[in-house]
Amino acid sequence: PIEQCVRENLDVYFRDLDGEAPHSMHEMVIGLVEKPLLEVVMREAQGNQSKAAEWLGINRNTLRRKLTEHKLL
Repeated sequence: PIEQCVRENLDVYFRDLDGEAPHSMHEMVIGLVEKPLLEVVMREAQGNQSKAAEWLGINRNTLRRKLTEHKLL
C-alpha cells in the first residue's frame, strides 16, 4: 500500500538525518508525491486535462498550475 511505502521512506529519511532537525517536510513530501501522481493520472487520462482534473477532484486551472509547477506542461 502507498501509505506503508510513505511511512517506510519517512523512517529512512529520519534515520538518514542522523539527529539533525528536519526541514520543510510537508513541502518536500507533497512535492515528491504530487509529481508522479500527476504524471500517472495524465498518462491514464491520455493527456485530457479535464478528465484528469475530475479524477483528481481539483479544478482544471489548478491542474494546469500544478503541471506547470512540476514542468509537466
